[in-house]
Parts: sequence; C-alpha cells; structure tokens
Amino acid sequence: MMPVLLTTDALVWLLVAAVSAYFVHVRRRAHLLVPWRRVTRSAPGMSALVVLAVFVAIGLLDSLHYRARLERAGEKGGTVYAVEALSAFDALAGTLRAQRERTYSAPLATRAYSRETLEIAEADGKTRQLREFPRLAWGGAHLKDDAEWGRDVLLRTLGGLAAAFAAWCALVAGVIFASGSSWRAIWRAETATPWWSVLLTSGMLLALAGPTLTLCGYYHVFGTDKVGQDVLYLALKSIRTGLVIGTVTTLVLLPFAISLGIMAGYFRGWIDDVIQYVYTTVNSIPGVLLIAAAVLLMQVYVDRHPELFPTSVQRADLRLLFLCIILGLTSWTGLARLLRGEALKLRELEYIQAAQAFGVRDARIIGRHILPNVMHIVLISLVMDFSGLVLAEAVLSYVGVGVDPSMISFGTMINAARLEMSREPVVWWALAAAFVFMFVLVLAANLFADAVRDAFDPRVRVGGLAPA
Repeated sequence: MMPVLLTTDALVWLLVAAVSAYFVHVRRRAHLLVPWRRVTRSAPGMSALVVLAVFVAIGLLDSLHYRARLERAGEKGGTVYAVEALSAFDALAGTLRAQRERTYSAPLATRAYSRETLEIAEADGKTRQLREFPRLAWGGAHLKDDAEWGRDVLLRTLGGLAAAFAAWCALVAGVIFASGSSWRAIWRAETATPWWSVLLTSGMLLALAGPTLTLCGYYHVFGTDKVGQDVLYLALKSIRTGLVIGTVTTLVLLPFAISLGIMAGYFRGWIDDVIQYVYTTVNSIPGVLLIAAAVLLMQVYVDRHPELFPTSVQRADLRLLFLCIILGLTSWTGLARLLRGEALKLRELEYIQAAQAFGVRDARIIGRHILPNVMHIVLISLVMDFSGLVLAEAVLSYVGVGVDPSMISFGTMINAARLEMSREPVVWWALAAAFVFMFVLVLAANLFADAVRDAFDPRVRVGGLAPA
C-alpha cells in the first residue's frame, strides 16, 4: 500500500504532537499540574473524557490514509495503486463498508423497506409477478426463515453483552492494579480520582459496543440510506470530520487571537484602535458569505487543476481545509476580546511595571509574564468553542456551503435525511443516528469544558464553591 498524507491529516497529527508536548511540559512543573489534577477529580469531567477518548481514537484511525495496491502490474512491471484512498478505520470497518444494499432498509431488518415487483417461478414453469418486500443482500442473509430473526438477534445481543461484561471486568482489575485502591474504596467514591465514574461510563459504552459489534456483521444495526450504505458506518465516519473542524480551526484562530488580543491590551493607543477596528470589521461581515465565497473559489481552482488531486478524497479534503481556515478567520475575534481585557489588567500590575522600569523589552515581558497568565483563558475558550464548531459544520453542510457532498459528515447526513423525512413511510434512522452521535460528542465536549473551566478559573474556587 502507498501512504497518503492529506493536509488535514498532517494538521491533526501536528496538534496531537503539540498536545503531547504540552502535557510532557506540564508533568515537569508542579504549578501547571495542579489545575489538571482538579480536572481529574471531577466526576462529570472524567466521564466526558472517557467518551471523548473513544471519539478521538476513531477520528485518529480515520486520519491514517493509504491507497491499496492492486493485484495486476503496470505496463513496465511497476506497481499500480487504487484510485480510492482508504483509512485505517476503513480497514477495520471493512465489513460495514462492504455490506451494501440496493436502497433503504430499517435497523436490524431482513427485508427492504419498500415493496418491489418480484417474479415468482411456479411449478408449471410459468412466472407470476408479486409485490413484496425483497430479502436484503446482507442483512439477515444467514437466516433460512424470517421466523429465526428474533432468536438470532437475542442470542447475538446476549453474546455481545457477555463479551462487554468480560472486558469491563478486565478494565476494573486494571484500574484497581494501577491505582492501588480497593474495589470498596472505588465504589464508595473514596479515591481522589472518581474511578467509579470512569468505570460506570466505560461499562455503559461497552454495553452498547458489545452487542453492536456482534450484530453488525450480520445486520445493519442502524439501517441503510438511499444508496444502501450502512448508516452506522456513515455515523462513525462523520466523527473525523467533526473533530477536524474543531481542532484544525483551532490551529488557524490561535495565532490571530493570541497575538492581536495581547498586543491590543498591552500596547494600547493607536495599536489598540487599529486591532479593534479590524475585529469589529470582521464581525460585521456575515460568516456564511465568506465561507460560500471561499468554497466557490476553491471549487474553481480544483476544476482548473485536476492533476493536483488524483483522488476524490484529496479534493474533498481541500474543501474541508478551506472551511476550517474560513471558520478560524471568523472565530478569533471573541477570544481576542477576552485576551485584550486581561492584558489591560495585567499590564497595570506591579511586577509588569517594574519590568518596564528596568528596561525589559516588550516582547520579553509579553512572552514571560503576559502570555503565561492568559493561557487559562485560551484553554477554557478553546475547549468550550469546540462544540460550537462541530455544530457549525452541521449547519453549514445543511445549507450547502460546508464540506464536499462526497465527504461523510453529520451535516451531509442531516441534509440527506431532510429529504427522507418527507417519504411515506418515513425514513427516520439516518437522522436519528446523526443526531445521537453529534449530541453525545457535543455533550461530552461541554461537560469536559465545564470541568476545565472550574479547574482553571480562579474565581470559581472559593472554599470549593463558586462565589455568589
């Protein structure tokens, strides 16, 4: 196989490396480690972290792309690679990806969702036409009779729950061994880290994942869409798009927000006036117009230079990158305002004025004194804005100016489901799957953001309670 490095893949892994380096740096400094220890003592925060870890793991697996090698050789004996770029997640979920039907099928169904005209061969050699729900090509194909469906689903579900319970017991043993705490202490919430919430959340996830894994090889757990694709596969593939929108946009907005916000508050005067004028002007322009213009310009460039994008995945990735850039260019103003206000307060403190009196350069004062003291605001804002960016992608894709239509995302799933809701009978499962996955991702991000805010915001910690 030939590795394919998409631009968004490189940025995602760059962010992973930066976060890893940051936590290595934090572990070596006790004063930086204290607020993160407070995060680990929050039961909702740890539960949300477990859920986010699962989503991030799926997103990272989906960010390792490659082109499979074809069996036949080229004209000169060279290796020929497939045009389609796949990911490591596609390889693991090959069964879900390969099990395609002709059109809609309901969750766990064995027959299609709508009637079709079938030709039935009779004993005398003649055929007659019959309007019936045809059997699916994959869903329940192993069953000889539809009457076996209930028993088969029940047995596979129980088998998945048994496997999930065994995995959970192994996880409990691992937590007890790693933490050095007893099961009684963990269950009674007597440990500093709320391991009971971690284990409870992990147990719920395993209880959902176990039966799903045992059933997905024989049924379409969440049904199929209009072209017969497995909806569970589409929902899992949408996770990467949401994570890329939330993380790559962060890389774009951080330099603008931090540099301009601190400069406006520290230097004041005409510099402050110019920066305020810039972000006031940016806020006055509707973001949807900027995104639509950027998407159209990018599409024209791709159409004129098709040789630069050998696969459809690379073309869709460029549009996703442009969407992240435009979202970042229109999202930095809020954080810049917060940093400006904080810098205005910090520059009046005694140690900053003492450094200025001793002739310390402004760049050194900003780097050594201002920036470290505003990083808690940066961290809180980024974690809290993540869920907003995920929702923004869904809205933009719904109105047609988001990601490429060929790219799987929550927005494109919701946009397709909009037309399916007008059918009779209603095709509801695609919209439900997109809603549930996006809701869980956004809820986990918000809960984790609340834990980070409470740990890093000094105004929240007054005797362990928020001030009145």
